[in-house]
Amino acid sequence: MAVATAAVGAPVTLLVAMMFPASWYAGLAWPLAVLLLTIADAVLNAGEAGATLELPRSAAVGVPLTLTVAVTIAGRRIGSAAQLALSADPLVTIADDGTLDVMLVEGRGTAAVSMIPQRRGTAVFDAVWLRWPGPFGLAWRQARIDLGRALPILPDIETVRRQGAQVFERHAVQGLLAQGDRGDGTDFEALVEFRPGMDRRKIDWKRSSRHHKLYAKEYRTERNSQIVFAIDAGRQMSDPVGGIPRIDRAVSAALLTGWLALKLGDRVALHAFDSRPRVASGFISGAGAFAELQHLAAAIDYSGDETNYSFALATLAARLSRRSMIVLFTEITDPTSAEFMVRAVARLLGKHLVLVVVLRDDVLETIVDRAPEQAADVTRAVTAAALLRDRRLVLLRLRHLGVHVIESAHDQVAERLVEGYVDLKRRSLL
Repeated sequence: MAVATAAVGAPVTLLVAMMFPASWYAGLAWPLAVLLLTIADAVLNAGEAGATLELPRSAAVGVPLTLTVAVTIAGRRIGSAAQLALSADPLVTIADDGTLDVMLVEGRGTAAVSMIPQRRGTAVFDAVWLRWPGPFGLAWRQARIDLGRALPILPDIETVRRQGAQVFERHAVQGLLAQGDRGDGTDFEALVEFRPGMDRRKIDWKRSSRHHKLYAKEYRTERNSQIVFAIDAGRQMSDPVGGIPRIDRAVSAALLTGWLALKLGDRVALHAFDSRPRVASGFISGAGAFAELQHLAAAIDYSGDETNYSFALATLAARLSRRSMIVLFTEITDPTSAEFMVRAVARLLGKHLVLVVVLRDDVLETIVDRAPEQAADVTRAVTAAALLRDRRLVLLRLRHLGVHVIESAHDQVAERLVEGYVDLKRRSLL
């Protein structure tokens, strides 16, 4: 503001020097006055600034968040307005670059900073910058306040709980629990009197002849099954889909299904890998263990390494002492890595049940479906069609091997995985 004020008086100074050459120095009165007022403005504007940042215990990926910054400026002639800028962390996107106007009342005020966490990890807020004008509006004073605050960014657990409640209603899991999972399982539950509509193959003829009544064996769905969520954390899974990295989509789907599995009495483990295993947990059980599963999922980092399926899945198989259901989250981008993935999965099928989960590539499908406008569009469409064809061939090979495959849109993958898990459990394939 001081520079602009001095510039406004420059024509007047020049005019005075031209009209009164002998008294040219009189024209310096304007810039000199501006300089003295600026110095006085800076002196009167002196004050000590402070700021505190209120943080929640954690934040969720993709869920908008508002942080409150409390500002205090102690001084004799502090105005009613200030400006605030919060240091930005790469894990979050801050609206308006984190620059806000703060209204001050007796040197105190608050500002609400809106942001959206983009990735899991620990977002660090190092400092906040404050600046406020003097009483004449010519000089600004600026201060940097160190914060040193950290905010853990975890997978979206509220969405998991909300979707979990909907799943319980849709699939009538409450009734399944209340009935002790009786039905088409393989674990013997009880001997009951045969009723019309029951499977005749379940009649126990020896007991029936002894009691002169038809009795049938009733089974229950197995509990204590082992579910392993194997999450590919390599470079290709760090690409965003729908604004959120694929790996975060996979983590949210794994948490929802893991929560349901724990509710149904199964045991759950987490295995994340890129060029080598990164997270390898033991099996946990019980609904109360979901918090442990959540923190294990939060430890899965983003990676730029290529995925080594052979090493990671062989290491996983060596840790499993009994038949387990392995849910593999991955992405198919090139035939070479896909070939290694198919071979590694094939080695698991002799002992384990494998379910592969991939997200549909909406970008490629859009390129293929879009009407070409230029010659380059045709080239892109042909390339995209070839990539989609290779992808479908890989999924077809997996299905022929006996692998259960789920290919889903990014916003439906959690629900599709839960449906697949419930279906496999009801069919007693776990």
